[in-house]
Amino acid sequence: MNTLFDKIWDKHVVQKIDDGPTQLYIDRLYCHEVTSPQAFEGLRQRGIRCFRPQQIVCMPDHNTPTHDQDKPIEDPVSKKQVDTLAKNAEEFGLTHYGMFSRDNGIIHVVGPEKGLSLPGMTIVCGDSHTSTHGAMGAVAFGIGTSEVEMVMASQCILQQKPKSMRISINGTLQKGVTAKDVALYLMAQLTTSGATGYFVEYSGDVVRNLSMEGRLTLCNLSIEMGARGGFIAPDEVTFDYIKGREYAPKGEAWDKAVAYWKTLKSGPDAVFDKELTFDAKDIEPRITYGTNPGMGIGITEAIPEPESRALSYMGFKPGEKLLGKKIDYVFLGACTNGRIEDFRAFASIVKGRQKAADVVAWLVPGSWAVDRQIREEGLDKVLEAAGFEIRQPGCSACLAMNDDKVPAGKYCLSTSNRNFEGRQGPGARTILCSPLVAAAAAVTGVITDPRELL
Repeated sequence: MNTLFDKIWDKHVVQKIDDGPTQLYIDRLYCHEVTSPQAFEGLRQRGIRCFRPQQIVCMPDHNTPTHDQDKPIEDPVSKKQVDTLAKNAEEFGLTHYGMFSRDNGIIHVVGPEKGLSLPGMTIVCGDSHTSTHGAMGAVAFGIGTSEVEMVMASQCILQQKPKSMRISINGTLQKGVTAKDVALYLMAQLTTSGATGYFVEYSGDVVRNLSMEGRLTLCNLSIEMGARGGFIAPDEVTFDYIKGREYAPKGEAWDKAVAYWKTLKSGPDAVFDKELTFDAKDIEPRITYGTNPGMGIGITEAIPEPESRALSYMGFKPGEKLLGKKIDYVFLGACTNGRIEDFRAFASIVKGRQKAADVVAWLVPGSWAVDRQIREEGLDKVLEAAGFEIRQPGCSACLAMNDDKVPAGKYCLSTSNRNFEGRQGPGARTILCSPLVAAAAAVTGVITDPRELL
């Protein structure tokens, strides 16, 4: 019996080259402003148009400022990239959700919330965190700019088929443990290269019980284990999330789609190239201590030996515990944790408390739709009463491509996906965590176990 990955992959094969790549049909291409300009230029030079423009969606997110979005962008490089995407989308007749439009946000947040990402699809974008869309039961992966051009021109891509891995997490998560903690735990167990060459299917009790938003967080971080992508078989949680969304099938088409989506699962006798099983009871709220997402510990644990370049960059020592460590910045957002559930979690901790006076907090919704939900649910009032301000949507401090940069030497507790040297600004020190851990630090000013505040 084929795995779910085989089922989706095989259905999209146009032709296979012996001892070579597979020509794979792509259902959805997402384009942002950073990795698309050269692809559009390539089409122009060859005098060709996009083959299936209706299957391409463009959106600026990396360079968008998270304040004063109604004014011209001050940074000339960011402005040029955002303006160029708008011009290219118009010239090539593509759907474009421009900055400050009600549909804008981070492309990996907007795609699922608009029903553009659906079960059984193949989805690509010139961005490594495209794996996020795998939570919908899709085969989704990041590609390079030359491949973006290939998909624009032909709606196909040449790919070697990855191997398959199933990761099962069984049992029940403890109080205060989130999908982000599960992902950080898996990265520490597998290392950042442990899933290289594989496409990961997540399964088990924990995964089945995750909300759609938790699943999006888990799949988002697949790439940080070296995987080509990660995904989850669609089920009632998926269908409930999709139903009624703008681009979701309607009426009779919905019933037909759900009937097909229900077939999208690995059979009981499916054979994977690798299988791993973990127990939920071993996972506590987690933080990173180094300069890759796999260098992580449980929040009550000590930093392991030996001394390393990463530790000297971070200003930490082997054997040290990070509980009580003073922090300077908190960032809630990114395509990892910028959804409504993440804001609910953050608000649940800060409600009735006050932001620590010397902490700078950037709370950035992943889309304008998330921003509207925050206000409809009154979370904005809770956050403002605690001394927090909600910024405008964008990738923000996930990466230093916009104004939200962490200064050199400062510690930032971040709900984003990467803690590489300089990722959040030259010399910035990033500690990855969940929204609950970020909130606990935001009100105490130090790294705090969120279970003490829940």
